[in-house]
Amino acid sequence: MKRTKYPPFKESDIIKASEIGQFCFCSISWYLQKCGYIPKSPNLEKGIKKHEELGKIIEFTHKRSYISKVISLIGYIILFFGLLFIISEVIL
Repeated sequence: MKRTKYPPFKESDIIKASEIGQFCFCSISWYLQKCGYIPKSPNLEKGIKKHEELGKIIEFTHKRSYISKVISLIGYIILFFGLLFIISEVIL
């Protein structure tokens, strides 16, 4: 029998940090949600919607930050070759 180094995990075996917080706040609520019970509450719906909106804003910000870094890198490369060209003209 071949033994693997790490046993395979199911996604349901993994506990997220948010679940730990929820368990500490109310273990019964955590257990019911793990069993598939989803509470109906207008405030819960508003909170879920707000978190989705914030997630989209954060994703957009990360994309903009990445684009900004790429443009900055291109600018530094152009600056480097420009200075290299100027220095080579001065030396010659």
